[in-house]
Amino acid sequence: MLAASTASRIDPKKRAVLDPRKQQFVKSQWVDQTYPNRMNFYTIPPTEDIALEDFEEWGIARLKVLAELEACQFRNRSPAETEEYMRPVLEKWLRLDSNKSRSPDMHLQRKKDHYSHWTLRLAFASTADLRQRFMRLETQLFKLRLQADSADERRDFIKSLPMSWEMLDADEKATWLSELRAATSVRKDDEENWFKVDWEKVPDLVERRQVLLKKGKAYVHVREQTTMVLNEFTRSLESGLELAARFLPRMDEDNRLAPILHHLSQSFVAPDASYNENNGVSDMTNIHAGSIDGLSSHFPLCMQNLHRELRKNSHLKHQSRLQYTLFLKGIGLNMQECIIFWRKAFKLITDEKFKSEYLYNVRHAYGDVGGDANKRGRGYSPFSCQKLLTEPLPSAGLNHGCPYRTYSPDNLIALLQNVGVGDRELLRAVREDVGRMRYHIACNRVFESTHKNEIKKVKDENLWNASELDTILHPNEYFKRSFLLKNLSLARSGDIGVDGPSQGSN
Repeated sequence: MLAASTASRIDPKKRAVLDPRKQQFVKSQWVDQTYPNRMNFYTIPPTEDIALEDFEEWGIARLKVLAELEACQFRNRSPAETEEYMRPVLEKWLRLDSNKSRSPDMHLQRKKDHYSHWTLRLAFASTADLRQRFMRLETQLFKLRLQADSADERRDFIKSLPMSWEMLDADEKATWLSELRAATSVRKDDEENWFKVDWEKVPDLVERRQVLLKKGKAYVHVREQTTMVLNEFTRSLESGLELAARFLPRMDEDNRLAPILHHLSQSFVAPDASYNENNGVSDMTNIHAGSIDGLSSHFPLCMQNLHRELRKNSHLKHQSRLQYTLFLKGIGLNMQECIIFWRKAFKLITDEKFKSEYLYNVRHAYGDVGGDANKRGRGYSPFSCQKLLTEPLPSAGLNHGCPYRTYSPDNLIALLQNVGVGDRELLRAVREDVGRMRYHIACNRVFESTHKNEIKKVKDENLWNASELDTILHPNEYFKRSFLLKNLSLARSGDIGVDGPSQGSN
């Protein structure tokens, strides 16, 4: 009776929202994305269900695009060269047809673009360095696409954005026309359209005195509109990444998504690359224990470092030995010659100690002995750059891993100088790459500098396909490319490029 009496005194309007926990389910808050424009500001997260395979595959596809875009920057390609290079990359991995194409795949393309962006946003929100790197590359991709849009579609997209600007009407433009022309350096043959915005939104233009200021408003010429859109995109993405970083701890509870996001973040450090058995050169030169010292000039810094330490101390610890043994195996050194190499290198110990403590490890790496991993007698594959860059950092006194990551910047520069890299501008660029965690980019930068004459010859004479000069992602790929570039006569006589014999060769 009391409950009924109390209920009757409650205002019906208040009763309707009495339980806010249930109110949110009265009507669905989620709607399917329609993607009316080719471009996307990615302000609204995806709401549809997708297969877990699509979640990962779409993220990997976008990662490939960002990796190629970053490689263009490291190779100092001009905007026009970057646009030309990226066109087939985008066509392959993240194609986006225009509205005029009426493509039946248009919705799926835009959905893939939308979901892949948010997948990587989650994957790379964990650290400030990753967030900055992701934001920089996504802004470059956005700019590349925006400039490639047709004028009509670009205008429609910009109109759809919630930007806080207002186009000047004819009366206002007529009132300030002379001042607008003077302040924005507009010639008479330029398009005479302006918009006004709060001056705080365009501090860079105010600083450069490229706007007219009136009563707290900045009058901006329409040619600056694209720059403003890019700036707003960057600001929006930056705040979105910070929100994603706060959300990440919840993702750790999902045992389906967390491993995928972790794998994608590792791939952002260096894209994965499987070992290619063609990366050896034993078919062009006789590789034996005694030839390793001479071949070491073609080694990447990680293996040169191990080789120097081995010659200096006549010893390497387990992880360093495994990394180096697998690399030597990959360049074409057979197991018996590898055993001879290590026995001579460990000259300070007895035969008995070598046989009891070290011989088994070499045989195991080659698949001659061991358990399940060696059932087929192939042994282990040489480590890729991604593995070297994502495994735990070595403790003090150990030398395995990638020196670009494990060494302090000063010690890294000293190491590079010790192996003959002395160009100051190159060393400055390497230091900058390392500071941004672009370790494999720093390694590629050193490679291209130390092989610049040979690379120029290969390009000028069109000796190799363009793909054979792509970013190096594996130490053994580094070795073979260096060997071939320094021995172009061998490569030409056998019609052998980095990827092995061409299909037309015998």
